[in-house]
Amino acid sequence: MKLLMTLLPLPALTDNYIWMLHDGESALVVDPGDAAPVHVALRQNALRLDAILVTHHHGDHTGGIEELRAATGARVYGPALERIPGNPQPVSDGDTVQLLGMQFTVMLVPGHTAGHVAYYAPDVDGAPLLFCGDTLFSGGCGRLFEGTPQDMLGSLSRFAALPPNSRICCTHEYTLSNLKFARTVEPENVQLEAYQRHCESLRAQNLPTLPSSLQTELQINPFLRSHVPSVQAAAQQHSAQLTAQSGVFACLREWKNNYR
Repeated sequence: MKLLMTLLPLPALTDNYIWMLHDGESALVVDPGDAAPVHVALRQNALRLDAILVTHHHGDHTGGIEELRAATGARVYGPALERIPGNPQPVSDGDTVQLLGMQFTVMLVPGHTAGHVAYYAPDVDGAPLLFCGDTLFSGGCGRLFEGTPQDMLGSLSRFAALPPNSRICCTHEYTLSNLKFARTVEPENVQLEAYQRHCESLRAQNLPTLPSSLQTELQINPFLRSHVPSVQAAAQQHSAQLTAQSGVFACLREWKNNYR
């Protein structure tokens, strides 16, 4: 009998989540910026750590890799185009990784960093699962440290084409600040207003707002909606003479960078 999977967001550092997926015996973790929360979760759930998936090279996603690898012998998988600690097996766009009886497909999604990858499983207990690192956040997207607006728009467009019931496992609890900006862009968006209330209730109980769903993000996230007339109108009002979708997206990202 196939065991059901348990998905856990482990709070780490200031506002990170390390994602853990386990079947009651074996586990994988994604982007362990700190080893301590992973050790605690492994001990509390009597789990063996089999694998570590890494989306990009930033220290708040890689800081715990070497300690965990030394303590557990877990295999490490990381983007081929970036330098990752822990001697990872390099993965590239279209590669597949077999873990815990599931197949994850690697997606190259540049923008936040040049070699950023995501890991997508089409069926985890009946619904797809996307570990997207810092490319997509609930209500937002990552800053463009090493890529262009066109890079990020292309990466987010790949996510937007996934099944709507895909669970979106972002790696930061940025949701409320992102939604404040999103409401500035689309103040009349009723789905966004309702989602903001829902997330505020979760955070008031010290609960994570994640995972989100792609269906929700397509309704409320301005960075997935740069083709929508209301978002385009807001961007054009903020920065006149925008026409192409890539220009609208670039305006949104710059606007968010300076938003307070």
